Amino acid sequence: MRLTTFSDYALRVLLYAAAAGDRLITIEETANLYGISRAHLMKVANMLTRAGYLKAVRGRSGGLSLGRRPEDIRLGDVIRLAEPDFALVECFGSDNRCIITPRCGLPRILNEALNAFIKTFDRYTLADIALKEHHFEPPFLKKQIARGPRIALPQRRA
Repeated sequence: MRLTTFSDYALRVLLYAAAAGDRLITIEETANLYGISRAHLMKVANMLTRAGYLKAVRGRSGGLSLGRRPEDIRLGDVIRLAEPDFALVECFGSDNRCIITPRCGLPRILNEALNAFIKTFDRYTLADIALKEHHFEPPFLKKQIARGPRIALPQRRA
């Protein structure tokens, strides 16, 4: 399973807004902080604002803040909102041309895995992963730590 960059950015914006507390954050500072596209971040913020996860204050001293308490922002809901689809394989999409679709057992297993993936996010809120504002201040970690997937590998037989 893999989330889109859009979902990743949505979670990052919410994390930063939560850390800022009552202080308004801007698209510009958030884009600079994360080193990501301002234009892409505008789309993410717009989606989060329309859904009520963020509040937008217009004007010269405007910006963004959380639209809900972190405890009320369920990560699974954010993922469902931000992901364009969950078509893990061709047969999940509308342009399916796989000839074994009517007899294949793989979609049932993939749906089970997808539901388990999303249910895991449903167990957590933004409050569970919130950081403090000082976690976003330089100096950043000198060395980026890879925190990739950790899956259980089968035991080798001797």
